[in-house]
Amino acid sequence: MAGTGSQPPSSSSRPVPPGPARPVPARPQPQAPLRKPPQVLMIRKDEPAPPPSSTEPALASAPLNRVAAPAAAPVRNDDELFDLGSMEGLTMADLLGPDPSQKRAAKAAVAGEPSTKPAARSVDDFDFDEEAFLAALDDHEPHGTTGEVVRGTVIGVESDGVYVDIGGKAPGFMPKKECGLGVITNLKETFPKGLEVDVLVTGEQNADGMVTISARALALRQSWEKVRLLEKEGKVVQVKVNGFNRGGITCELEGLRGFIPRSQLQEGENHEALVGKTLGAAFLEVNPETRKLVLSEKKAATAALFQNLEVGQLVEGQVVAIKPYGLFVDLGGVSGLLHQSAISGGQLRDLREVFGQGDRVKALITELDPGRGRIALNTALLEGQPGELLIDRDKVMAEAPERANRARSVLRQQEQGAG
Repeated sequence: MAGTGSQPPSSSSRPVPPGPARPVPARPQPQAPLRKPPQVLMIRKDEPAPPPSSTEPALASAPLNRVAAPAAAPVRNDDELFDLGSMEGLTMADLLGPDPSQKRAAKAAVAGEPSTKPAARSVDDFDFDEEAFLAALDDHEPHGTTGEVVRGTVIGVESDGVYVDIGGKAPGFMPKKECGLGVITNLKETFPKGLEVDVLVTGEQNADGMVTISARALALRQSWEKVRLLEKEGKVVQVKVNGFNRGGITCELEGLRGFIPRSQLQEGENHEALVGKTLGAAFLEVNPETRKLVLSEKKAATAALFQNLEVGQLVEGQVVAIKPYGLFVDLGGVSGLLHQSAISGGQLRDLREVFGQGDRVKALITELDPGRGRIALNTALLEGQPGELLIDRDKVMAEAPERANRARSVLRQQEQGAG
């Protein structure tokens, strides 16, 4: 064995039996140092940049993880931050800058071109003209309020209406049906250009400033006013019958449509035959709001008699009715009341002691009420002494005209005492 010259293997070089491989632990990687955010140095434009200091080289050579603190900014007050002294004396025009139109005008002037627009006025040059302001208000003031009567001049005629200048920014238009109460066949002949007319405004201004006007509406308003005045005065009017129906007849008065019931006609049973005839009529109802005009032929006969009567007048009639309170005397179409207290100045036990049914009576009128159709009569004023009628009625009646003169003076004294 010694002769071979080989040494036995050592125990350290023994073969290792195979087995599971052991994990090799990973080496720890060196961690990167944490970096701080960079510092930003704010420099205002109006501040000069700070001069480099002696510390800048040191900062450049210093490690990255060590940053020097920024230098503290100088403290400034509000007067320095909001300094308005440079704007003192400036106007709004200076702040807004030149007007572009002025620039164009200046360029045109340099080029030799004529300027077509006047130079704009600045705020400082503006002045208030009160007269011009009031004139502008007058020009834009609306002309023609609904219900207002205006006078205008005809400036144009069309097939459907008439244009009238009423002083507004636009003319008024009058439709053909509003040109009058009756039927108008030729507008150009009725409304020649330049004709002055009074019209009623019936419609407000439209977007173009034009109003609607009417001559017919104005005529109707004037007709109602006239009819109401006639009614107030108790007048009898003449009307022409133009139609009939089952209840009565229709007529026209001042361009208005009137109606007379059959019960108010003298010949109500044959009212169809009255068409085309003219009748006297009095007013029963006048109402412009409801456009209701009712007349009476019977009342017209009474009203016509009232027009011929007056207080203090001596009248003669016939006793037609005896009532406990007095006598009704027919005066030829109207009745007067002779009250029991006005028959005699003496003691009267029975009305029939003086007058009976059908007797003729002469009496004085002491009161008239045409609206209610009442007439007050008196015979006591004809007595020479109280109770004379009870003793000698015929003598008092015969001397009634002479005694009436004395009685009128008594009536005037009574009226003056009452007044």
